[in-house]
Amino acid sequence: MIDKTLNIKGKLTPLTPPLVMGILNITPDSFYAGSRKQTQSDIEERVETILTEGGRIIDIGGYSSRPDAVEVSPEEEMERLAFALTIINRHYPDVTLSVDTFRAAIAERCVKEFGVAIINDISGGQLDPDMFETVAALQVPYILMHMRGTPQTMQQYTDYTHFMEEILRYFAEKVDRLRLLGVNDIILDPGFGFSKTMDQNYLLMQQLKRFELFDLPLLVGISRKRMIYQLLDGTPMESLNGTTVLNTFALLNGADILRVHDVKCAVEAVKITEKILTVDCEL
Repeated sequence: MIDKTLNIKGKLTPLTPPLVMGILNITPDSFYAGSRKQTQSDIEERVETILTEGGRIIDIGGYSSRPDAVEVSPEEEMERLAFALTIINRHYPDVTLSVDTFRAAIAERCVKEFGVAIINDISGGQLDPDMFETVAALQVPYILMHMRGTPQTMQQYTDYTHFMEEILRYFAEKVDRLRLLGVNDIILDPGFGFSKTMDQNYLLMQQLKRFELFDLPLLVGISRKRMIYQLLDGTPMESLNGTTVLNTFALLNGADILRVHDVKCAVEAVKITEKILTVDCEL
């Protein structure tokens, strides 16, 4: 298998070892209160922390995608993003930025006006019919996630006849459409926590190696999610250990990018996992 890379602003970025993507939430209602950053000083501090701890990508979102999230207008989402992106560009002009949005017009503005390098679309092009064409025109890497419904309704759509087969078919069809449009860099995100029950999330984790058939970069985002704290009878604040356990399992089963709140712990998981996988077997 050829080593995976991403073309980020004309530079090939290897995904060996896997990359850590740090989350920068600029929403007032993210499910994990500790991640909410809305002032200039908070944003600057968060970016500095991500970079210092070894994060290679910063994923910035202005629309909370937690279950039952409040609807945010395109104008408000863009206003939040513009505020944060202006600050980041002023102080960290060389950082690799990903924008977490399902709206094509916002994705386009973020790339063209603020130098964002990656589009992270939780809806897989389903909530905005212009998204695939926009990504193709912009020629930036695209994170294609599996979800049914919307952030407000997704937990009503957890009935599957053949769970894994339906998810794999979803990706096959969408990857084919993107390829026909000329999109070269596609990252798959199985969508942990989106339109899935707790048991379905763990089955998805168990079956992670099945995504190898696409030979595409795989992103795993399970940081402090309900699948962890519900199982452990805890809270998002108490879910760091569970997050690290699942991140380690994901790395051992093909994850190329970890999307996390706690960058240092994820970077350490990558380092230890890589040692396990590459240590000289002749010792």
